[in-house]
Amino acid sequence: MGGTGGIGGMTAVAESEALATLHRVFGYDSFRGEQEAVIEHVVAGEDAVVLMPTGGGKSLCYQIPSLVRPGTGVVVSPLIALMQDQADALRALGARAGFMNSTQDFDERRVVEAEFLAGELDLLYLAPERLRLDTTLDLLSRGKIAVFAIDEAHCVSQWGHDFRPDYLALSLLGERWPDVPRIALTATATHATHQEITQRLKMPTARHFVASFDRPNIQYRIVPKADPKKQLLSFLREEHAGDAGIVYCLSRKSVESTAEFLSRNGIEAVPYHAGLDAGTRAAHQSRFLREDGLVVVATIAFGMGIDKPDVRFVAHLDLPKSVEGYYQETGRAGRDGLPSTAWMAYGLNDVIQQRKLIQSGEGDEAFRRRAAAHLDSMLALCETAQCRRGQLLAYFGQDPDPAGCGNCDTCLTPPETWDGTVAAQKVLSTVVRLQRERGQKFGAVQIVDILLGKRTGKVIQFDHDQLSVFGIGEELSEAEWRGVVRQLLAQGLLAVEGEYGTLVLTEASGAVLRREREVPLRKEPKKPAPARTTSSSSGRGDRKPKAAVAELPESLLPAFEALRAWRAEQAREQGVPAYVIFHDATLREIVTVWPTSVRGLGGISGVGEKKLTTYGEGVIAVLAALEGGGPGLEGGAPGTAPVVAGATGDDDQWPEMDAEPEPDGWM
Repeated sequence: MGGTGGIGGMTAVAESEALATLHRVFGYDSFRGEQEAVIEHVVAGEDAVVLMPTGGGKSLCYQIPSLVRPGTGVVVSPLIALMQDQADALRALGARAGFMNSTQDFDERRVVEAEFLAGELDLLYLAPERLRLDTTLDLLSRGKIAVFAIDEAHCVSQWGHDFRPDYLALSLLGERWPDVPRIALTATATHATHQEITQRLKMPTARHFVASFDRPNIQYRIVPKADPKKQLLSFLREEHAGDAGIVYCLSRKSVESTAEFLSRNGIEAVPYHAGLDAGTRAAHQSRFLREDGLVVVATIAFGMGIDKPDVRFVAHLDLPKSVEGYYQETGRAGRDGLPSTAWMAYGLNDVIQQRKLIQSGEGDEAFRRRAAAHLDSMLALCETAQCRRGQLLAYFGQDPDPAGCGNCDTCLTPPETWDGTVAAQKVLSTVVRLQRERGQKFGAVQIVDILLGKRTGKVIQFDHDQLSVFGIGEELSEAEWRGVVRQLLAQGLLAVEGEYGTLVLTEASGAVLRREREVPLRKEPKKPAPARTTSSSSGRGDRKPKAAVAELPESLLPAFEALRAWRAEQAREQGVPAYVIFHDATLREIVTVWPTSVRGLGGISGVGEKKLTTYGEGVIAVLAALEGGGPGLEGGAPGTAPVVAGATGDDDQWPEMDAEPEPDGWM
C-alpha cells in the first residue's frame, strides 16, 4: 500500500498502484480530468478540497485512495436512504464496503463494526449525525482509517442551498486524526461557499482542485409558462418517450397532480415528496433505480444520492430558488455523457411567488438578503438573451466561450430583443397612479387589465377605468405585458410586497420614469401549440429510449437491446439497479467491439476483474446467440468498428438529504 509520498506527489509505486486499482476494480485504463492529480495528492497523505460537477467522477477521488492507502476510507455523506445502494455498487466491483445508519438494527451495526475493527472494509459510509456520537468516535479511534471523505461539502456552508448544521462539527476530524488526509467534495459552490467550506472544516492547507463546471451533453432550455403540464407532456412525448427522468415541482400538491396527469396520459410516473410515508418513498425510489423509463415527479427532497447514469431529462415546472440548486438538480441528467435535456417552464407567477416566500419566510434580514441575491441570479439566468451555459459557467467563476455553447436554447434559437423603455414606463406609471392617486397597491393581473383597457369586475369595482393610464397598452397582448412585468421584476425595476404579492416601485424605477435609463427586453416567443392530452397514446412498453441508442448503427440495436434485457434479468435476480451490472455506455462499447471471448471482453471500458469474472460468460453467451448481429458476424473483423468510450469512474454519489418537509400551498 502507498501513502508515504511528499506533498503534491506520491511514489512511483503508489502511482502505479492507483492506476492498477482503477483498471482492476473499475475497468478503466486512465483517469479523467483532475482525478489523477487529486488522487495523487490524497494518497500522498495531503488534504484536498474538490469542486467537480456531477458526472465528473468525484467518488473515484476518494474511492481509489481508500483502496490504495492502508485502512478504511470513511465517507461522511448526508445520505441515509441510499447508503445500501452505494455499498452494493462497490461490492459489485469487488470492493469491501459497509455503512452505518439509523435504518439498521443492533445486530447489523455490530457486524459492520466488527468488519471495520478487523480491517475487512475498504470503505465505510456514515451520516454526519453519527459523528456527533461518542460511540462512533470511539469506534473509529480503535480502527485504521485511510482517508476521511466529506461528500456534499457545500452542506457546511450557510451560503449554500443545503445547509446542514451537523456538518459544522466535522472540523473535529482534523483535530482528532491529524495524520489522516481529508478530502471535501462538492459538485457546486460559489466563491463564497468555497471559502466557507475551507474555513468551517478547518482545512487551511488543503490544496484546491476546481474542475470545469461545463456539462456539454446537457441542453439547457427555458420556455415561457403557458399550461405547464401540457407543455411538459408535449416535451416528453416529442423528445423523451420511454426515457427515465425527474420532474421537479415546489409543492406536494403539484407533485401529486402532475404525476397523476402524466400517468393518465400514458407516461408512467410516480410522486415523491416528504409528505409520503417512508415506505412509499422507498418503493418509488427503488423503482426509479431499477426500472427503465420511469418518471419521478418530486420536490427537491429527491435526487441526491441517485447514482443513475441514464437519466435523460430533468424538468422544472417551478422556478428553483438558486442557481446552485438548479445546477445540482439539472446535473442529475446525463451522467453517462449521452445527450440529455434540462427543461424548465418559467413564468410571472414564479417570480412573484418566490419574492413572497423570501419576504414571509423565517430567518433574519441577512438571510433574506442572501435568498434575494440567489433569486436575482436565477432570474438573470432565465431572462438572459445570451448563452445560458455561459451564464451558468460565469456564475461559478469560469470563463465561458464567447462564441456561445451551441447547445442551449438561446444559442440554437437566439431570442429577439426590443427597446422596452416605453412599455416599462407604462407599467411603472400605472403602479404610481394607483398608489399616489388612490392609495392602492395591486398585483400584476390588475396592472395588466388596466393597461389593456379591460373592464373586469375588479376594474369597475375600484373605478380603475377612470385612470389616465387605462387602455394605454393595447399595442401588446396580455402574455406580452406579463412578460414585461416579469422582466421588470427580474431587473429590479419592480418589487413584490406583502402576502398578496402587490407590486411597488424600487429605487431604480425613478431613472426609467425620468427617461434616464433604457430598458432592453426579450421578446416573448409565440405561444406553442397545445399538446394533446388524451390517453390514447401508447405507454412506454413499446418505446425505446432515444438517447441511449442514438450513437449506434441500426444493425447493432438488436444486440444492444438483448444485452439490456440480459442485464435487467441479472439486476432483478440480485435485487440491484441495472447500472450496477453495467452502464449503457459499456453495453454500447460491447456491441460495437463485439468480443468473441471473455478475454476480449476484458478490454472493454468499465469491465473490471470482478465484473469480468461474474458476468463475462453471460455477456459472451448473449452475443453468441445472436446471428449476424455484430461486426464480426457481418463480414467485418471483430473490434474494427469505432469504440464508444464510456464515462470514466462516473460513480459519484449524490445523497438524498433528509430535507425539512416542504410547505404546502406554494403554488
